[in-house]
Amino acid sequence: MSDSAVNVAIVGMGTVGTGVAKVLLQHSDRLARRSGQRMHLRRAVVRDAARTRDIDLPAGVLTTNLQDVLQDRSIQVAVHLVGGVYPAREILLSLLEAGKDVVTANKALLCECGDELFSRARELGRTIAFEASVAGGIPIIATIGQSLAANQITSISAILNGTTNFILTQMVRENAAYADALRKAQELGYAEADPTLDVDGTDAAQKLVLLTQLAYGVKPKLGEFPRQGIDTLELADLRYAAELGHTIKLLAVSRLVDGRLELHVLPTLVRHHTPLAEVHGAFNAVSVVGDVVGHTWYSGPGAGQMPTASAVVADLIDTVSGRTRITFPHLEIWRNPAPFAMRPREEFSSRFYFRFNVEDRPHTLADIADILGRNHISIASVIQHEAPEHEHAGSISKPIVPLVIMTHRTRQGDVNAAEAELDKLPGLRPPRVCLPVAD
Repeated sequence: MSDSAVNVAIVGMGTVGTGVAKVLLQHSDRLARRSGQRMHLRRAVVRDAARTRDIDLPAGVLTTNLQDVLQDRSIQVAVHLVGGVYPAREILLSLLEAGKDVVTANKALLCECGDELFSRARELGRTIAFEASVAGGIPIIATIGQSLAANQITSISAILNGTTNFILTQMVRENAAYADALRKAQELGYAEADPTLDVDGTDAAQKLVLLTQLAYGVKPKLGEFPRQGIDTLELADLRYAAELGHTIKLLAVSRLVDGRLELHVLPTLVRHHTPLAEVHGAFNAVSVVGDVVGHTWYSGPGAGQMPTASAVVADLIDTVSGRTRITFPHLEIWRNPAPFAMRPREEFSSRFYFRFNVEDRPHTLADIADILGRNHISIASVIQHEAPEHEHAGSISKPIVPLVIMTHRTRQGDVNAAEAELDKLPGLRPPRVCLPVAD
C-alpha cells in the first residue's frame, strides 16, 4: 500500500453525498487496503454551508465554491452527486477539464448527455465511473460491463424503481388505493414530494437505457420505446391479477428477439412464486440472460443513502486503484455503431390482460370476443363477477360491471387494431386497461 494519499472531493452533499462522506471518514483503513492508497476527503461542495447535516466534517472541508475543487490540482477524483441534467452537465464537464476523474450517480444526465461526456473524458484521458446510477446497491453496471463480458446478453428483465415497487407492495398487502400507498411512500422517504419521474416510468426507463447501451451497444431514446408508469393503475387490477395467479410489477425489459432489440417499461403481470414476483418493498431486482452463462439473477436495495453510497465508494476504490482506467476505454457504452436495430412495437408479442367496464346487457361479451377474434386474438380466460339485479325492473340505466379477459400470445399490432374497434363499441365505459403478461 502506497504511503501517499489520494485527495477526493464530493460535489453535492445531499443524502447520498453524506453517506459517501461517512464511509470515507469511518472506514478509511478498510478503503486503503482495498484501493492500495489512503483516500482523503479534501473538499465537499454544497449550496448552503449553514444547513444542518448528519455528519461532522473535518474543518476546512465544506465549501460553497466549486472553484475550490476545480483549481486544486491535488484533488484527483471528484464524486459528482448533482441531480438533474443542467447544470449537472456543465459541472461534470468542468471537473473533467480540470483534470479530475469522476464518479457519478446521475442516470438522467448520462441518459441524455452520456455520449458527449464519455467522449470528452476519453479525449482528456480521464474516466467516468457510474455504478450507482442504476439499481443502487446492486453491482449491475460492473456485472454487465465486466463480469459478463464473455457473453452476448440476450435478455434483461428488471424492477429498477424502488418507489413504484414499494407502492405496488403496499397496494397488495394493505389493500390500499394508489393514492394512499403513494402517501405512505412519501412519509417513509421512498417517494419525493413530486414523485412524477418515479411513478410515470421515466426513472426506470432512464436506467434501462444505460443497461441497454452496456449490454447491446445501442443508445435508444426515451421516446423510441413504450413507457407507462403505475400512476393510472387501480387496486382492482391488482386484485384481478391475483385472482389469475399473478402480481403486477413495473418491469423494464430489454431483449433480443430475432436479432432485433425490443425495449419497454410497462406495468406487467408476473406469475406468482417466480423470482420477480417475490421482490417486495423498495427492493430492486435484475434478471440477465447471457448466451454463455445462461440465466443470472441479482437483487438488493435499489436506493437509499447507504446502498447508493456503497456503489459510489466501490467506484472510488476502482478509480483510485487504477481498475477504472483499464476498463473505461473498452466499455461498449457510447462508443461503437449500433449493432442491433430496434424492433417495431407492433411486432412485440405476449399474452395480454384486458379489463373492460361494460354495461350489463346481452351480447356485450360476444361483441368483444368477436372483435378480438377478427384481429387474431385468442381468449384464454374470462372473469365476470355476477352483477347486482336492477333495483327497479323498469329501470332504463344498466349497471356497469368489470369484465376481465386474459389472451393467449398475440402481437401488439393486433391488439392495437382491436382497440381501435373497441373504441367504437357501444356499451363500453372508460377506463379500459391493457397490460402485458410476462412469460
